[in-house]
Amino acid sequence: MDKTVSHESVYEAILLPEIVRTKFYYPHKLELLGEFLSKMRIVHLSLFISLCIFPAASLAEGVAYSSIEVNVTEVVAETDDNFICATLDWWPHDKCSYNRCPWGYSSAINLNLSNPFMATAIQAFKNLRIRIGGSLQDQVVYDVGELKSPCHPFQKINGGLFGFSKGCFHMKRWDELNRLFRKTGVVVTFGLNALNGRHWIKQDVWGGDWDPSNAHNFIKYTVSKGYPVDSWEFGNELSGSGIGARVAAEQYGKDLIALRKVIHEVYESSHVKPLVIAPGGFFDEQWYAKLLEVSGQGVINAMTHHIYNLGAGNDPSLVSKILNPSFLSEISTTFSNLRDTIQRHGAWASAWVGESGGAYNSGGHQVSNTFVNSFWYLDQLGMASKYNTKVYCRQSLIGGNYGLLNWSTSLPNPDYYSALLWHRLMGKGVLALQSDAPPHLRSYAHCSKGRAGVTLLLINLSNETHFITQFHSSRNNNVRTLGIDHHPDDKGTILFQGLKRTVSFVGTRSSKAPTFREEYHLTPKDGYLQSQVMVLNGTPLEVTGDGEIPALEPALVDVNSPVSVGPLSIAFIVFPTMYAPACNQI
Repeated sequence: MDKTVSHESVYEAILLPEIVRTKFYYPHKLELLGEFLSKMRIVHLSLFISLCIFPAASLAEGVAYSSIEVNVTEVVAETDDNFICATLDWWPHDKCSYNRCPWGYSSAINLNLSNPFMATAIQAFKNLRIRIGGSLQDQVVYDVGELKSPCHPFQKINGGLFGFSKGCFHMKRWDELNRLFRKTGVVVTFGLNALNGRHWIKQDVWGGDWDPSNAHNFIKYTVSKGYPVDSWEFGNELSGSGIGARVAAEQYGKDLIALRKVIHEVYESSHVKPLVIAPGGFFDEQWYAKLLEVSGQGVINAMTHHIYNLGAGNDPSLVSKILNPSFLSEISTTFSNLRDTIQRHGAWASAWVGESGGAYNSGGHQVSNTFVNSFWYLDQLGMASKYNTKVYCRQSLIGGNYGLLNWSTSLPNPDYYSALLWHRLMGKGVLALQSDAPPHLRSYAHCSKGRAGVTLLLINLSNETHFITQFHSSRNNNVRTLGIDHHPDDKGTILFQGLKRTVSFVGTRSSKAPTFREEYHLTPKDGYLQSQVMVLNGTPLEVTGDGEIPALEPALVDVNSPVSVGPLSIAFIVFPTMYAPACNQI
């Protein structure tokens, strides 16, 4: 069934670059172009052209041309099929930061699993990876087998790690979670308590051997129930200088060998063996290298690290950091160093981001849960992919200010739709690109997901520059241009024929779709960066009346026209007809 997008903003995003090109290359055609648009009843743009005719209304300011060349002959990095991941934390309802308590009942121990929208939101990804873990992970007691102490809920106590006591995880609750996971196709990563049996030495230092008995009984129960766990993670933020507690790398490596033995024993008769991943902390090069050396080959399948590069959740400069391209690029050093550390000391392992919420301590109020955060989040996904990161776990699925879902309503925050679009459009294969655009236009290229072609992600951090971008693909040292030539003949026939095709087909599904590209332009509602409503191609993204995720429909645009990305906006551009031989090998 045909679906037409009639919003003026879509026409503006697609036709504005053609208007600007007309002014620069053949200004004598502006009046003719204005008449054409008036006939097509695109009045606001025809009026715009009338302003262009007068010298006082110069369009040179605020418009920048750029060119991006995508190398389609080689995949430079590769992500996992379930790259997009979200976490379920352990925080009780009385976890508070900065005089706010943004967790409510949204953790693994108290989330309302019967909420029908929860299943709907997860199922939209088909196979969403969920990592169960977080700060209280190393204080969780699994209520199975013979316990050495009573199993009580988490309680606030003075002197407790993160201000809380140990907390009980009942098997009935584990059963309930697995019913939801099976129903929704979740890929499970579970974080184990890595402090069990150890003793406090001084300050944040813990020592002694890990006691695997409680984890052994829990894993055994999990296997007996037939619950599929894709990966078991060992510990949370105990690496390097640690957060609240730390364990030496030598000791941690020995304990990982013990965990691997438990996994081997319990899963001995299973056809599918789970991964062992660690350490789930902040990257420390010497510590990570020592861990790989001590544990040895075949013990750790993936090295997980955490990223909170925006700083504290109450930092008043969060928005300015997010919109600063130089600041966003700083974290690339961490990705690069982890990749190199793995290559030198444990090439059998891969790199994962096990937890990342941007701003720590529950995220930034009215920042992490608004449109502006998607600039940081999508840039992180693109950057992590370039450095061969297999999985990226967002803190959190729900809970805190940084949840993909709102902790009080369970409805999607803007980053939910950013994650969903990435998951649906960006394939495993990462392609290299070269751009002559200034740093405020961030660009990433992947093989398209589940189909032929290439998908690009463009992030415009500038608050004043409208980028008009021409794309090229390079094959065997030859460059193939995908857009209109910058110097059409004097008759302007290419422009006007292209405009007629564009106006006829914008937002319309057609049998001629292969001659068009798909565009998904993301902006905030009413232009307010800290809006909690994301707009796709002019349409606010809101849950439907019957509780369904809204359709994420693209605008269909003539493949030979340049791409226009407005100030402070994000765009996914899908080229279904771009031949990418490297993508055929994945």
